[in-house]
Amino acid sequence: MWWTWPFLPALVLLSELSVVRVQTAPCQTCRKLTESFITGLERTANKNFGGGNTAWEEEKLAKYARSETRLLEIVEAACEKTDFECNQLLEQIEDQVETWWFHRQQEAPDLFEWLCIEELRLCCPPGRFGPDCKECPSGPSGVCGGLGRCEGEGTRLGDGECVCDPGYSGNLCQSCADGYYREKRSNDSTAACAACYHSCKKCSGPQDYKCLDCKPGWILHDNKCVDIDECGTELARCPSNTYCHNTEGSYECRGCDQACVGCMGSGPARCKKCARGYRLKGAKCLDIDECSERAIACPGLNEACINEEGSFHCDCADGFIRRDSICVENKPPPGPDKGLFDDMTDDEVLVLQQMFFGVVICALATLAAKGDMVFTAIFIGGVAAMAGYWLTEKGDYMLDGFLKGR
Repeated sequence: MWWTWPFLPALVLLSELSVVRVQTAPCQTCRKLTESFITGLERTANKNFGGGNTAWEEEKLAKYARSETRLLEIVEAACEKTDFECNQLLEQIEDQVETWWFHRQQEAPDLFEWLCIEELRLCCPPGRFGPDCKECPSGPSGVCGGLGRCEGEGTRLGDGECVCDPGYSGNLCQSCADGYYREKRSNDSTAACAACYHSCKKCSGPQDYKCLDCKPGWILHDNKCVDIDECGTELARCPSNTYCHNTEGSYECRGCDQACVGCMGSGPARCKKCARGYRLKGAKCLDIDECSERAIACPGLNEACINEEGSFHCDCADGFIRRDSICVENKPPPGPDKGLFDDMTDDEVLVLQQMFFGVVICALATLAAKGDMVFTAIFIGGVAAMAGYWLTEKGDYMLDGFLKGR
């Protein structure tokens, strides 16, 4: 819409509508946007159209300093891409920006004042606050006496009350707050407020013996603030099964030991009563070993008793696991079926190899003894072959695998 600037009457109406839409935008966003715009002005101050005939462009297209080209360059860099609020506000007020750029820049050179304070009414001038930009409380030293800040100053928000710096109080932050005193000075200038001793509410100096009044949890004695032991009085209020522990200026409630039902302090020796699963032995509530004191603490089959602090539980004995609430033997899953010779030793395998060769050779010898030349040849060849395999690792491996079913 940056090309619509010649249609000024329509822009006036759109400007009024835009003001309504951006009433909820924060003043900080508008301030940030105008500061970025001014930075863009400075960045482009010495630039020109950058064309081949700059003189002609300056004459025909007007000066670059007031051109729409320069405006677009500044606007495109005014907000970071990730800054949603800035981009949203810029989109809503582009008409006002064009109006200022082309028609109001000379008479209102301060863009922030013209746009954020007068046009959009998102901000107030310094020293003013709220929807009507009322004046903040001020004194001779400035807003809030120069010792605080005005709530909502510079924005259309806040109630204008002074939020004083640490150590100061009052409508204009001219008094010393509780826990501070006015330092003495030789000149006539207003002295600063300095901190009292940590337990003093009011004091005449920083030492612990210069207290005039004490903070809660302390009592004044000879100009010193002494800690009140709430645990030794009726001031402490602790819930059941806790005990009071005194601290400087206060107290805290801490939980009793697990062996106790009510207690007067830390540990099993300060119990008012022993909890279930504990028994008083001497001055302490100690754990009861149910596993050794009960005849059958765990009645389940194959169960073992395990003692705990204040109790016990039943678990399966070693070598057993719980299945369907019953402890059964934890057997390893069955493996693959074994071969006939899987359990044989290497020596036993060697003996079987020798027996096997013997049987084969005897059978061939019997056949050869009948005089049959065919069997005699087979016998001689078989002996030679058997001898060859017998003497090689290959034959040994083959027979070993055969006898072991591999």
